[in-house]
Amino acid sequence: MDSQKRKDLLKDWLSKKLKIDFLFSPASSDASFRRYFRVKTQDNSFIVMDAPPQNESIESFLKIAKLLSIVGVNVPEIYEVDKSLGFILMKDFGDKTYLDVLNNDNQTALYTDAINSLIRMQKNIKRGLCQSYSKKILIDEMGLFIEWYLKKYKSYDLNKKEHEELLSWFEEISIKVFSQEKFFVHRDFHSRNLMIFESNNPGILDFQDALEGPITYDLVSLLKDAYIEWDEEIILDHAVRYWEKAKTSQLINNYEFPDFYKDFECMGIQRHLKVLGIFARLSIRDKKNQYLENIPLVEKYLMNATERYSDFHQLRNFLDKVIK
Repeated sequence: MDSQKRKDLLKDWLSKKLKIDFLFSPASSDASFRRYFRVKTQDNSFIVMDAPPQNESIESFLKIAKLLSIVGVNVPEIYEVDKSLGFILMKDFGDKTYLDVLNNDNQTALYTDAINSLIRMQKNIKRGLCQSYSKKILIDEMGLFIEWYLKKYKSYDLNKKEHEELLSWFEEISIKVFSQEKFFVHRDFHSRNLMIFESNNPGILDFQDALEGPITYDLVSLLKDAYIEWDEEIILDHAVRYWEKAKTSQLINNYEFPDFYKDFECMGIQRHLKVLGIFARLSIRDKKNQYLENIPLVEKYLMNATERYSDFHQLRNFLDKVIK
């Protein structure tokens, strides 16, 4: 079904559910097949998700929304669902994201709120309720770096030795990352998915791909954000704040900060490799070229992290040939 036919189908569904006149306009799209529209009536504003069933399942969104709501995290209330059509009508969280408002004056308060929500999710969502990350998933994610970033975006012709070395480094990174304590992982906990609220800030979106995985994953997403850059002192400050709260909440024990931060950076390397592959794929395959402007910052994160620790210097030497 083409885009316009789905839009017409969605409007017809909304008419039956709302039973009153409404205005209908695009709200946003994301890096998947999902689309979001803002629906305004005389008295209310809603968001409706359009997730084509042949491409996207809404089951995970509904499940994770319920889990997060139960533990007191601010996620949209859901009003109407049609699983067969892939439509969800939910509360409108507005259009003011963290990315829109973050600056040096408010970053401490806003990141403190986000870290508090992260701790709440990790502490209160029981193990086993989400599918678990595996070393295979971690390695497959890094494989996007080879297939889409190196081969297609950079047109880099890997020789057999380089390919084998990359796979070996991916294996080593996955082992290090997988040894971390496992908790709920949002997977896209960054400034575009955090909405500004006066109370119970932030509102959290785009959580449908959540898994159970490494404790540092979401913190990396938040502080090594592909869409906004901070001085390293600010990143370190918030990493320390998180580490202290994780200790107080008994999420971690006998975990000194230098070891924690090395694990944070290792997790970052895995995620940066994945994100570079995803951004390249979004541009080349999906014609979403706006993601290309974010590639240099992710490259910078990757180069800095692989330079900092001797464990990753061989990988850094390879990256020097590719990232210029």
